[in-house]
Formats: sequence, C-alpha cells, structure tokens
Amino acid sequence: MKYTNNIKLIYFCLFFPDIFLQAYQVDTLMVPMRDGVRLATEVYQPETSQPPWPTILIRTPYARHTAMDDIIAGLLTDVFQYALVIQSTRGRFGSEGVDSLFLSDGWGRTRDGYDAVEWIARQSWSDGKVGTWGASGYGITQYLAAGAAPPHLTCCLVIVAASNLYEDAIFYGGAYRKSLVDNWVTEQGSTYLLDFFVQHPDYEPRYDVVNLATRYDSVNVPIVHVAGWHDIFLQGQINAFCGIQEYGGPQAAGNQKLVIGPWVHDITASTCGELTFPNSSALDFFDLMFDWFDHWLKGVQNDVPQLPAIQYYLMGDADQPENIIPGNTWESREDWPPPATLTPFYFRQDGCLSTHPPDASEPPDAFDFDPDDPVPTVGGRNLFLQAGSADQRPVESRPDVLVYTTDPLSDPLTVVGRVTVTLWASSDAKDTDFTAKLCDVYPDGRSMLVADGIVQARHRNALTSQEFLTPGFIYAFPIDLWSTAIVFAPGHSIRLSISSSNAPRFETNPNTGEPFRQNTTTRVARQTVYHSAAFPSALYLPVTEGTGTEEPVAPATASEPRVPTLNPNFPNPFNDETSISLRFPNAETADWHGENARIEIVDLRGRCVKTWGIDPQPGDRITIPWHGDDQSGRRLPSGVYFCRLTAGGIIQTRKITLLR
Repeated sequence: MKYTNNIKLIYFCLFFPDIFLQAYQVDTLMVPMRDGVRLATEVYQPETSQPPWPTILIRTPYARHTAMDDIIAGLLTDVFQYALVIQSTRGRFGSEGVDSLFLSDGWGRTRDGYDAVEWIARQSWSDGKVGTWGASGYGITQYLAAGAAPPHLTCCLVIVAASNLYEDAIFYGGAYRKSLVDNWVTEQGSTYLLDFFVQHPDYEPRYDVVNLATRYDSVNVPIVHVAGWHDIFLQGQINAFCGIQEYGGPQAAGNQKLVIGPWVHDITASTCGELTFPNSSALDFFDLMFDWFDHWLKGVQNDVPQLPAIQYYLMGDADQPENIIPGNTWESREDWPPPATLTPFYFRQDGCLSTHPPDASEPPDAFDFDPDDPVPTVGGRNLFLQAGSADQRPVESRPDVLVYTTDPLSDPLTVVGRVTVTLWASSDAKDTDFTAKLCDVYPDGRSMLVADGIVQARHRNALTSQEFLTPGFIYAFPIDLWSTAIVFAPGHSIRLSISSSNAPRFETNPNTGEPFRQNTTTRVARQTVYHSAAFPSALYLPVTEGTGTEEPVAPATASEPRVPTLNPNFPNPFNDETSISLRFPNAETADWHGENARIEIVDLRGRCVKTWGIDPQPGDRITIPWHGDDQSGRRLPSGVYFCRLTAGGIIQTRKITLLR
C-alpha cells in the first residue's frame, strides 16, 4: 500500500484544526432538476485561489452539515484546492419534492444525480471535472449517478454502499431485512415508504432504476469501491466492481479498484464484532482517497495507476499475530474471484460436516420452527444490531438449530470467494424460511460467525414470482452466504448451522403463506433436513489452498444421486462463460424414471431467455457451457438470472450473476 505524502499533511491538519477552519466561502442554493423541483445545495469555494476548480460532489439523504467535517472541508478547499458541493436528495432537509428512497437518483424519469453533476459543470467556478465521494447513503447516490452516465462525471469513491437496492439492502433471498430497513426508514422519518415494500415484495421492473447491474455497460468512470467482509452491502460492491471492471465504458473498464477489509459498516471501528484483526485499520487507506481525486480530477502523476485492482484482507485466527500462521494479511489481485476449487462439505449424521458424501442410509434431521419464538440475531452484517463476527454458541444450543461441524483441521484451509449452501429439505408448511451460518470454531470452543444467509421458500426459484411448497415434498433450497476471505487455521473447525429464523435481522416468516406483512396468524412448521445419497445437503466453499483433514471430493465423484441434480455453476459471477453442471441417477438408484429434462435461463422479470432440451441416460453427468446469450445468440445484459432444471416432477433453481 504505497501512496503519496498527503497523509502526513492530513494528520497535521487533524491535530491543528484551527489553521483550516473557515478557509472557504459557503453559499446555500436551490438547484433546479429537470422537472423543476429544486434541491438544497451548499457550494464551498476556496478563498486562497481563483476559479475554475475541479469539484467533489456529495449527495446525501441526511442533514448536509453531517456530510462533511469542517476540517475535511478545509482540507479539500483551502489545501487541495477543490470546490465542494453537498446536496440534499429529493424531499430531504430543505430539498423540494417527495422523498422516494433513491428512486429519483438513478436513470428513471427523474435523474437527480445526473442533473446535479451537469449543473456543476455549467458553473463559472467549475473546470468541468466532477468527482463524487461518500459512504453508505452517499455511496448509493454515487452508484446511481454513475449508472445514469452524466458526461462530466469524472471519478467516484464509493464506500460501503449498495449497488442493487432490492437485493443488497431490502430483500435477501426473498426475505425482508427487517432491522436494517425498518429502523433506517423510521430514523429518516419516512415510514410511509414501508408501505411500498409491503405492496411490492417481489422484484419488479420498477426496481431496475436502483439496480446498477442493469447498467454496468453505461458506467464510464473510474471508481474505488471500499467494502467490508462484515458490511451490510458487501456483495453488491463486489458485483459492481466486477461488472464495471469488465464491461464498463472506455474510462471505466480496467480502471476500477476494490478494497475489502475485515470491517463492519462503520469501517473506522477498531474491532470486527468480537474479534480484532491485526494490521486492518481502514485509516491506512485514507490517503488513497486524496490520491484518487488528485490523479483523475487534476491529472497528478502519482501511484494510482500502479495500484493493484484488488486489495483484500485475508482473515485468519484473530488471536494470533500476523505471520505466525497463515491469514491476517493484505493480499493483492488483478481479478476476482481468485481461482478456486468449489468444494462440497456434506452434512452427515451426528452433526458432522465432511468432504466425503453421505450414503443412502443416513436418516434426516428435523426441528420445529415457531415464529413466535425465533432464533435471535447474534452478530452478522447488521447496522442497528450487533455487527461483525460474534460467538454463536448461545443460539447453536437451541433445539431449532441444526449444527454440522468438521473435525479439527490439521492444515490451514484458505477460502476466498462466494459461499453457498444447497439444502435439501421439506416442510409441513406451504411457505417458510431456511437460514445458514458459516462459523470458524476456535480451539477454545468459540463459534465465530464468518457469513450467513437466508432463503424464503416462496422465492427459492425466482425473486419475481412466488411458488409455494407442497407440504412434505423435498426441495433443493439454494442459500447464498455472499463472499468471504478466510484461512481456517490448524486446530480450528468449520461449522455450518441451519435453522429457519434470524430475528430481527430478517423478518420472521409466519409459515402461513399469506402475503407479506398481511398474515393474521402464525403456525409452527416441522422442518426436515436431508443428507443422503439422494439428497446430499452441502456447504460449498471456494477453496484456494489446503485441504484440512480430508481430501476434497469433487461433486462429480460423490455418491450417486437418486434424483436429477443441478450443481452450482462455476464461476459465479461470470463474465464470458460459466459451466452448468447436471447429474442424473443410475437406473438402480433412481427415484426418478428417465423423463426428458430441460434447462432454462430465466431473467428477473420471469421471462425464459434460453432453453436446452436434454435426453439424459442413467448415470449421465452433463456440463453445459453458457456464454450469457439468449436463444438467438444475442448477448444478454449484466444482471441476475436463474438457471432452472425441470425433470419430470423435479424442479431445481440456482441464481447466476452475469457481469458484462
């Protein structure tokens, strides 16, 4: 991490703030948007030099005075000679119009981010170059402005922000992020917005205007994406980096930078929940921010072009100093994700987790899920709750939590990339949820959370529509735990826990199948989790180095399934090609009788865009390459798609992310 000497000047200013206070002129204006609505805007201009200047723009849903510390404002204007513009979003803090939760900031009928950038470029004090800066809500407005592609937007610095509001912030696997959304909207005094989510719980075209994945090829600016492994918006930033880096415009493709640390949403926090990782301070990257603007807005020849595309923190045993065992180090790459072996860790009887697949005789596990007594949230990717890695033992002991654990590892096991679970399960309810938590079990018994996820049963096959369960029927439930980078150290164990609630992180499912937040009652659901040759529930880890205690077994060499099986595609996300892998049972082991099968690619609007017909033979293992095209061979745009296997009465679905 080599940057220029700005950081010394910054620290000097922080210790001697009076030198830089009020070294600028501030004007408050009402800036008109394309529909005539005026937004409250403050313009800071340096007093020690003459215009024109490059400009740094911050668009915020919060009070403008909280968007920029006086010291930093003084640095940007008086020291670094930038104009600074801070604007309240529509309907917020003096801005006219109706607050619509960022729906006016993207590329719909109103394009407030676009209009703000182009207004700046027309001012006499502007040199026509505009960069954007900020975290969280300020970062969301940046992603949306970049997707709208204003001609004078020159660069962005986006910190811990969602690039797809529907999936990154509001609904995760179809389940509502209750604590995050309810508390944030209430805190803004905009509770009327909650009715919008109640009326629109499925993904609809109206969400496209807050989903940057639909616009990667429109983005044409360099962006630094700063994320945290335990941040609430982690996966959205990784997706945005990959998509824009590969398929952005001429100024965007190849000019993206991604920094991921062991951080929660407040990246300045010194701890990550109950763990403290060495050499992990986000302040070490503070200077990168100033170098980034100097290079792209002023043309300063500094180290920015030579910086690696990706700098990420590889977590390890947080109790051990760096260099004692693998992990707890910063790593660099030029692409994402790193090459890895997608390794299944199978659920086994007696609570074991193993790379050896189960045989046909293993009995299932079961628990009762009572919505009136949900599993409480303990740590995780939260904002208003305890955030970061936390010991899960208090909830793992509950009767409604199933726990599967490996033997202690003899060698380090490095996992970097997307973590998923394929859960074969049934319920006696028509709708329910299933949750999964990946934990690093320390030698002293602490079960420290690494990543977690959830899937709502009615949305297991698509986010655009609802498909209820047949009680007692066995389904494959895909659970996305997002991404991580960790070394499971020798003496540690890998643990996966399965349940049906994580409250109030997620809305508790009433198990009734009634419309979202319109249930009149709740019911206890009997949940059964299968781990047999026919239904091999498994945790899938992208292993980049090491094998732990056992030699990993590739999915194709596992015991024969009894039903057709759609394995996770790899790589995922993908740019040019991904492999769709299918397995069909031998005749003597089949609970399926050789009907023709079909693979479909379905977009977020529920439209089938590509189909393959398959006439499988017993025991077939089939790999289908997909290049992100439709039935006519036309390139499909970036976004989330669903791969669906239909074989007789068997339907299995997996989510695929295409990054153009």
